[in-house]
Amino acid sequence: MADPARARKLAVRIRQIVSAAIETQIKDPRLGMVTVTDARVTSDLREATVFYTVYGDETQIADSAAALTSATGVLRSTVGKQTGIKFVPTLAFVADIVPDTARELEDALERARHADAELARAREGAQYAGEADPYRKPAEDDEDDDETPAGLGDGDTDQDADADTTADTTADTTGDLPAGTRSAL
Repeated sequence: MADPARARKLAVRIRQIVSAAIETQIKDPRLGMVTVTDARVTSDLREATVFYTVYGDETQIADSAAALTSATGVLRSTVGKQTGIKFVPTLAFVADIVPDTARELEDALERARHADAELARAREGAQYAGEADPYRKPAEDDEDDDETPAGLGDGDTDQDADADTTADTTADTTGDLPAGTRSAL
């Protein structure tokens, strides 16, 4: 097994050699505007995969793939001459789908921007169905923390406090208080 750094260096060199050879040596009329985007070499340095893109429609892409397949032998011998390695890896050409994927992502982002803009337009004149803040807040006490509670500290005894409590329950049972007040006690 070869060094991974050596495989990376060989892949970069193969990419450079193949792209230059496509421009200068390959005279196939089927070959369109081909750009070599990447090359990868296996760890045993026996196989190389060359990724490419073609500018054009589907027929130009298919014609360029056929032209690259027919020129594989010429490109492999060129790689062997210029690298000087003992065993020249076999070349396989694969159409790169990264630009297509990037284009699809851009389209999806554009659709999301339009949906957000429509939502913002719909939101401009909208009002809340209830209150602006729908969450309950704890009730605020009307008494200050510095004051003492009513009935304590002003000379009342515990018996007076018990009498006040019985008076409240008696008033509740007699019906003197309104119904809403009785439930609050």
